[in-house]
Amino acid sequence: MPVPTIRRTPSRTLTLSTAALALFALATACSGADSGRAAREAVGRTAPSPSSGTADTSPFWVDPASAAARQAEQWEKQGRDSDAAVIRRIAQHPQGMWAPGDYPRPVIAEAGEQAKKADKTLVLVAYNIPHRDCGQHSAGGAHSADFYHQWVDAFATGIGDAKALVVLEPDALGHIVDGCTPEEYREERYQLIGSAIDRLKQQPNTKVYVDAGNPAWIPDATKLVEPLRRAGVERADGFSLNVSNFQTDQASAAYGKELSGLLGGAHFVVDTSRNGAGPYSPAGADGWCNPPGRALGSAPTTRTGDPLADAFLWVKRPGESDGTCRGGPAAGTWWSEYALGLARAAHT
Repeated sequence: MPVPTIRRTPSRTLTLSTAALALFALATACSGADSGRAAREAVGRTAPSPSSGTADTSPFWVDPASAAARQAEQWEKQGRDSDAAVIRRIAQHPQGMWAPGDYPRPVIAEAGEQAKKADKTLVLVAYNIPHRDCGQHSAGGAHSADFYHQWVDAFATGIGDAKALVVLEPDALGHIVDGCTPEEYREERYQLIGSAIDRLKQQPNTKVYVDAGNPAWIPDATKLVEPLRRAGVERADGFSLNVSNFQTDQASAAYGKELSGLLGGAHFVVDTSRNGAGPYSPAGADGWCNPPGRALGSAPTTRTGDPLADAFLWVKRPGESDGTCRGGPAAGTWWSEYALGLARAAHT
């Protein structure tokens, strides 16, 4: 069946500390066509559910000043203890840090130092490719190839010798495959992603996963093989799937294994932040945008039960709006009631 128009998830912010607050404003993307077939697939979860209420035991760093953590503190002060306890199901788990602004080095360096002290791995998202998101909700990115090189260098320098896992350029290759990115930008995009892989891999403890969309967006995995190879995926640690989307663990794993087989055994990571109830159905063209009734998915972990799947991650920060749809605030804005719904649904 035809895949509906793809979505984009725009800007989001991250709080690391009082000193870092002023540095955050960014856009995030991520793809999200829906399909009736994928919506009917069972949630094949092998990682522990976030509804357990137990402290995070993953190897990834948890931001103690995340929006969810601050919300829990606020509600406790207001006497909303029950809601605060529910929202801590988000706050207690690691979430992706979408690198901010034109100069990401200071905030990444601060987070990296905190992660090092905790002996944890920092989860980062590099999302600044020129001509990002085809001029749609998350339009923007670096204004030139030269600036992108500088930005990636600052990003990598900020990591230093901290342990880090980087999801590289959500949607960038998917938009080449679906025809959204104009022809004149495509060769440059391949080169920029390749150079970003090489620069990031100079950091001694950094792993890089090039984004490969999701199975509902580009159902034919063979269409991603050439773009991933041209972008240099063989020099990375693998590819990422389902960023900011809602496809089930089962659907993502099956797709990941198929794509891995086409790429000579490449490994992958999966965004499970909001896929606990699977994709929204009936989806329509905006099934990606603040769909109702969704739930937190598998908690972040490297214990995926699949030798090809290196990690389940919360790349999308649960509770941040996808955009001004279904009553939501601006994209990337913390939306406490939606976050509460995600966490409550995970409990059931």
